[in-house]
Amino acid sequence: MVRRGIVRRWWARLRTIGADDRGMTTAEYAVGTLAACALAAALYKVVTSGPVQALLRSVIERALNVPF
Repeated sequence: MVRRGIVRRWWARLRTIGADDRGMTTAEYAVGTLAACALAAALYKVVTSGPVQALLRSVIERALNVPF
């Protein structure tokens, strides 16, 4: 029993060593925002390319010309 208590205290102290991560959330938000902007730019380039525009135009035309 004594040994188990020592291990628990040691483990609790070990976990609190890296618990001080002030400022990490700001950095994580910045990296996430940067990644989202990069993904948006890549998707914009893909959607505005010629073949994709032609494909989207044909899909929309086909959808509008469906007989009821």
